[in-house]
Amino acid sequence: MPPKSFSPENVVGKVHHDDHQPQPKPVQRKPGGWKSMPYILGNESFERLASFGLVANFTVFLMKVFHMNQVTVSNLINIWSGLTNFTPLIGAFISDAYVGKFWVIAFSSFATLTGMMIMTLIVALPTLHPPSCPRQQAILNQCQGPTTKQFGILALALGFMSIGTGGIRPCSLPFGVDQFDPTTDEGRKGITSFFNWYYATFTIIVLIAMTLVVYIQDSVSWVLGFSIPTVLMACSIVLFFVGTKMYIYVKPGGSIFSGVAQTLVAAYKKRNLELEKAKARGMLYDPPSTKGTYQFPKLPLTNRLRCFNKAAIIVDGEVNADGSRVNPWNLASIQQVEEVKCLIKVIPILLSGVLCFVTLIQQGTFTVSQALKMDRHLGPHFQIPAGSIGVISMITIGIWLPIYDRIIVPSLRKITKIESGITLLQRVGIGIVFSIVAMIVAALVEKKRRDSATYHNRPDGLAPLSVMWLAPQLILMAFSEAFAILGQLEFYYKEFPDNMKSVGNAVFFVTIGGANYVSSALVTTVHKVTGKHGRPDWLTADINRGRVDYFYYVIAGLGLLNLGYYLLVASQYQYKENSQDTEDESRFDIELNASKI
Repeated sequence: MPPKSFSPENVVGKVHHDDHQPQPKPVQRKPGGWKSMPYILGNESFERLASFGLVANFTVFLMKVFHMNQVTVSNLINIWSGLTNFTPLIGAFISDAYVGKFWVIAFSSFATLTGMMIMTLIVALPTLHPPSCPRQQAILNQCQGPTTKQFGILALALGFMSIGTGGIRPCSLPFGVDQFDPTTDEGRKGITSFFNWYYATFTIIVLIAMTLVVYIQDSVSWVLGFSIPTVLMACSIVLFFVGTKMYIYVKPGGSIFSGVAQTLVAAYKKRNLELEKAKARGMLYDPPSTKGTYQFPKLPLTNRLRCFNKAAIIVDGEVNADGSRVNPWNLASIQQVEEVKCLIKVIPILLSGVLCFVTLIQQGTFTVSQALKMDRHLGPHFQIPAGSIGVISMITIGIWLPIYDRIIVPSLRKITKIESGITLLQRVGIGIVFSIVAMIVAALVEKKRRDSATYHNRPDGLAPLSVMWLAPQLILMAFSEAFAILGQLEFYYKEFPDNMKSVGNAVFFVTIGGANYVSSALVTTVHKVTGKHGRPDWLTADINRGRVDYFYYVIAGLGLLNLGYYLLVASQYQYKENSQDTEDESRFDIELNASKI
């Protein structure tokens, strides 16, 4: 039998609304579901088209306009992207604790627009970027780099864009999910389908950004190429506010981070108390959920991470006559304890995602450097912009996800009886495997490209090898994204309690941020420790003299180690829905077995 727990209703007749319990979701009408999607997906589409249109060609922009070498560019992008991917934690905190998702998205959209306007001014005003560089000097890497002022203004623009991303990323997806009713079969199916269509729409938009916008930047004008995304960002804001009457708004439920801190402190203070005696006496603090039209479901007490259960033990004098806590730093509710457990138990899965995403990060840095030194012509008159090469991945994802959602998942559902076809951790594991294979293929292709460039020894350093040789690695990276990224997004959303959805979404971006910093550390380390005894390092400015293929093999090797780690932690993971541990024994429903991948 589940352990008895203390209820304030046993102290007095009325129910006390604990100040740190989830607040009700005031539903005035049924969630709009797909009726709200034209505004939400429209806003998201314009915003993504704007932001990706600005950064899709960022590697080429920094190398051609700011005259930075590939190692500096890679580190700058990784550091900025890492910072950008950590800011969603702040946005999620503000959203969940204070103002809600709608206003965070609104404010962040204006911050993004400000950053994009500054970026447009940087390319429009000659004083805000380094002077142009003759072709011969560019080949010899002798161009003048940015001044301190120019770099500072660039950092300011990137800072505003990071602030905008910090609010939009953790809130846009949960805000869309809020429009569906999770208590109905139709609503739950709508949520599952929304995840796939959200990412499919995102992929199509990125496809446009990486083709049309990048082509304008490369072949027409950097000013026009940056102005178009800025205008589209303004349109995104207008569209978002047009749909205000259609949205369902979920009020913030209080500071999750404060509750986590209070639980950890209370557990430490009560580390010497006997949990079993408290259970037997029913002295665990378990206030009822706040009543209302919709209330967050309470999490059951589990026997995993039992040390945190002690935070809910009631000691004399800790509960008022009305059932409220005297000091929340001395006593936590069972709900708070289980929320902390949810956060802690996903950390091993989070760590495994870091090395997987390191593979995908190379797509925007060294893959672009490879493309710059290959034959990018399609026919006699058209040349593919190097920044657009990633469009191969986007096309693959855009084709694959609808097939997966409409054909493969329903077929798998009949066999496995799992709503999503396969478990979310199995989906992530498949993505990790694809990321390893992608790096091995990338290394083989880079060796062929380098050998070709060395053999022909052209003055411009180009290898007379079609850029389409990069297609296999990009297609494999696309499958890695489709399985790992979307799998982790849905995993965090479903594994976090209802009042921590924005935090769960932010955790996903923390994973990518960690991958950015790991990638930067790898680049810096390889750059410093290789190339001794008169040889150029693997990542030297001249890619034809370096050994980027060795760098790819290093990432693949780390990926193999990561896969072993992932299989271990995933096989021990217990999904939230199956966490009904009893007092006498813990039942582990292992959803992922190494033999299934």
